Amino acid sequence: MSYAFTGSLVAMVTPFRNGKIDEAKIRELVEFHVANGTDALVPCGTTGESPTLSHDEHKHVVELVVETAAGRARTRRPRPSTSRGTPSAPARAARWS
Repeated sequence: MSYAFTGSLVAMVTPFRNGKIDEAKIRELVEFHVANGTDALVPCGTTGESPTLSHDEHKHVVELVVETAAGRARTRRPRPSTSRGTPSAPARAARWS
């Protein structure tokens, strides 16, 4: 499926609290964007922290955003790493939900 890039697409920050991903804040941010008409969300998207997340953390953040948005805003699942040593499977994970 292709998706036209129209409307408001937001590269979301990944909030942390005490060195761990702040799930409650992520859910709050998703609800804020949905309530204010954001058309699409891009978790772990170019706000700087993405390369520092493990693959498991990256996957968890994306799944949390998709679950919370629940179809009310499109979600881009970016590939979880730019590392040269990363297997090709994560690159295939990039898609719209």
